[in-house]
Order: sequence, then structure tokens, then C-alpha cells
Amino acid sequence: MSENKIITAADVEYVAKLANLRFDEAEKAETAVKLGAILEYMQQLNAIDVTGVAATTHVLELTNVFREDAVGESLSNSSALANAPDKDGAYFKVPKII
Repeated sequence: MSENKIITAADVEYVAKLANLRFDEAEKAETAVKLGAILEYMQQLNAIDVTGVAATTHVLELTNVFREDAVGESLSNSSALANAPDKDGAYFKVPKII
């Protein structure tokens, strides 16, 4: 791995302390190189001209699959309770759970 100038081992140590992580010196150096490479790539992405490109929230075109809310017929109480395994008057009867 090559050296980078974006992230230093001291930066890694600072962030590691905030995250309550412990790195030895070799891990700090390796992590600094990896994080530096990520930030260099982000700088490359920032350099791309996106003028005229619409912002997206998802890579695929999405369509709402929900139907409109509309008042419709409802089941009668007796129809709703017709196949209930146990009922108490106009209510479903279920086991007590504590």
C-alpha cells in the first residue's frame, strides 16, 4: 500500500479513541492508507460534472403499488366471527397472554 497525505495515523488514532477502538501502530498505518484511498476516490467522484443529471433516490424506477383509499363494504359482525375458533358475544376470544 502506498502512503497518502489525506489521513494520518494521528487522525486514525483520534477517531479510534472516539469509537473506543484500539489499534497497534501497524493497524493505524494500514487504516490510514485505506481511509485515504476512500477519500481520494470520493474526491474523484466530486470532480465528475453532473450538470443536468437529475438527482435520484433509487436506481430503479419505482411506482406506488397501493390502491386509493375508498370506503367500501364491510363484513358484518356475524360474518367476521363465522369461522372464529372461539368467540364471546360480538368479540373474538383469545387466550390471555401476560
